[in-house]
Amino acid sequence: MRLAPSSGAPGPPAHPVFLYLHVPFCEVLCPFCTFHRVRYESAKARAYFAALRQEIRAFHARGFRFSGVYVGGGTPTVEPGELVETLGLIAELGPLGEVSVETNPGDLVPAVLDRLAAAGVRRLSVGVQSFDDGLLREMGRYDKYGSGAEILSRLAAAAGRFETLNVDMIFNLPHQTATMLERDLDTVLEGPANQVSLYPLMSAPPAERSMRRTMGLPDRHRLGQFYHRILARLRPAYTPVSAWCFNRGGHGIDEYVVSSPDYLGLGSGAFGYLDGCMYASTFSLHSYVERVSQGLTGITGERQLSGRERMRYDLLMRLFGLRLERRWVRERYGMRFERALWPELTALGALGAVRESADGWQLTDRGMLVWVRMMSAFFESVNEFRAQMRLNIRDEFDAGEVAVVPAGEIGHGRPAHAGRWPAGLGR
Repeated sequence: MRLAPSSGAPGPPAHPVFLYLHVPFCEVLCPFCTFHRVRYESAKARAYFAALRQEIRAFHARGFRFSGVYVGGGTPTVEPGELVETLGLIAELGPLGEVSVETNPGDLVPAVLDRLAAAGVRRLSVGVQSFDDGLLREMGRYDKYGSGAEILSRLAAAAGRFETLNVDMIFNLPHQTATMLERDLDTVLEGPANQVSLYPLMSAPPAERSMRRTMGLPDRHRLGQFYHRILARLRPAYTPVSAWCFNRGGHGIDEYVVSSPDYLGLGSGAFGYLDGCMYASTFSLHSYVERVSQGLTGITGERQLSGRERMRYDLLMRLFGLRLERRWVRERYGMRFERALWPELTALGALGAVRESADGWQLTDRGMLVWVRMMSAFFESVNEFRAQMRLNIRDEFDAGEVAVVPAGEIGHGRPAHAGRWPAGLGR
């Protein structure tokens, strides 16, 4: 993640690329979160969205065409009108295969859901984290987003409006017990969402300092035990579509980094990957808006990967999606891939992590756990980079306050419908 100053915006590839947009505003700053996010202020958010639309137009004018869009954050739905206007602009610029948006339980209300559905959103990903009331209090989310039972009720209202309703959950939280995990899995299995992403708790040094003061640090030795329980409980109702994402009853839209070899990242703190080069935009909101107003791109850093690094990146990302097709590899690299990465592929086979066939390589259950650990390490390195970048612009952030909850209070809250699900609610 060591980037050099960018020489300018990348040139457009010959094919459409996936578009990632970063909206860094949040109403609640969770102590564990290491994504680039700032406290929400309406005026700042509106100015930011205006700059984001200007940058999108500029890249389209340069020749970029977009195959789909993922809007992450932060909480992109803090300004629904601005978000819908931005999605409308992208739709006007050309047809889109996928439109995905992240949100929080507090925005699962008809006024927001109706506008998102009308704007063509196919995948709505809701940051739930846990249905346990004590854990929600510890994360500072209970007062803002309500209890686990209230969150379930809001999810039921969103069910059926989108092709994919995904809930983001975290496992291996510091005070999460095996019983709490089982209750969360009960709620997922009985709930209305047709997709669930279960991430292990990931962090970076600054976040760990905040977590120590509020919620403690996770026990990494439990990760494998918890993950195997997740696999055992979710199957066969849910089918894995990546190492930590599971879908039921339809086509799952998962991480764009799996299905899109090239993607353009726009917005403060966004990352992009085009033709073997990693790009990063400025983490300063002030600088981002100013640069775009001057006709510049927000991209300020880049790193060209070597040929071997590109192949290892593709190995990591494609197998994160459970399988690596031999035909895809040979179209991209010829025979160089298998020769260059023979040590890695051989080791993974010896570990029982991958199963090779004439069609390519597929993760085993053991390999899925290996990939959860590797992707966690990958994202933690990205998180550390984000933390370092944010330290350079400390004057732009408020101190922020998070609630401290005694450990004895954790685990005593349980959604009213855990263990059963009312008939007719999205089952």
